[in-house]
Amino acid sequence: MTKEVRTIPRPLVRINQSFIAGSVLLTWLTGEIWILAVPLIAGLFGLLFGVNPIMKIGSAFLKKPYSQYIPEEYDQQQFNQIIAVVCLTGALIGYAAGWNVIGHIFSAMVALASIFALLGFCIGCFIRYQWIQYRHRTAK
Repeated sequence: MTKEVRTIPRPLVRINQSFIAGSVLLTWLTGEIWILAVPLIAGLFGLLFGVNPIMKIGSAFLKKPYSQYIPEEYDQQQFNQIIAVVCLTGALIGYAAGWNVIGHIFSAMVALASIFALLGFCIGCFIRYQWIQYRHRTAK
């Protein structure tokens, strides 16, 4: 018996990654830290309710059926979204508390992860793979 793997079309994942990176860049350029709240809230919605508003809006621009796009695994994207939410939360708290170094570190981490993913290397995927391998090794 095979388990069906839930997927998300790659263009929607890329829209979300671009939005996160763009939000960080806009925050750095304007100094308006609350810009980071938008991808944070979208990410929380995705984790809690299974619908990321950024991806939902982006889906209106897809021309083909979902099945005709390169699929990204839903569970992997949820894992990546957890990392993004943690980093965005850390950045927002850091900036709001006046700890700009903490804000810069967390915002740079999430921006770099998004940019690397857009370029083809998914840091979250690497971390999750290593975690699964570790659990498998220690379960023996």
